Amino acid sequence: MTGQLSVTRRWLAGGAGVAILAAGGFVWFSGATASPAIEVFKSATCDCCAAWVKHIQDQGFRTQVVVLDDDALAAKKRSLGVPDALTSCHTSILGAYVLEGHVPASAIRRLLTEQPSALGLAVPGMPLGSPGMEVPGQPNDPYDVLLVGKDGATQVF
Repeated sequence: MTGQLSVTRRWLAGGAGVAILAAGGFVWFSGATASPAIEVFKSATCDCCAAWVKHIQDQGFRTQVVVLDDDALAAKKRSLGVPDALTSCHTSILGAYVLEGHVPASAIRRLLTEQPSALGLAVPGMPLGSPGMEVPGQPNDPYDVLLVGKDGATQVF
């Protein structure tokens, strides 16, 4: 009987070991696929920026929001190389990329998948209907998501 108990204990110990390894692998894999954090620079008074942050969070991105006064926000945009003609109400950093304005999460995911050699993405201005700029009962403005080259040149993304 002792031999049979020993075999049963080995099976239980082996099964527990496999379960622990599987759980550890799941935790490691889950962490490896998590969306990277987006650092968002915005003014304290802009509600649409907060709505865009919520859109990004709802799509699985982690965010860190930094509130700046208008002068500091403009200086941040300049330091990151955002061309004046492309500015919007908030600027974000995602790894090596800059995101300017109300860039949809779907475009951000595409950027991360394709990883082009570029400064980042921009949605200039504050077009109605872009993420964070939805107004019930109002028609959406047409807008493009622009891929911004490191030289400031743009193309529709």
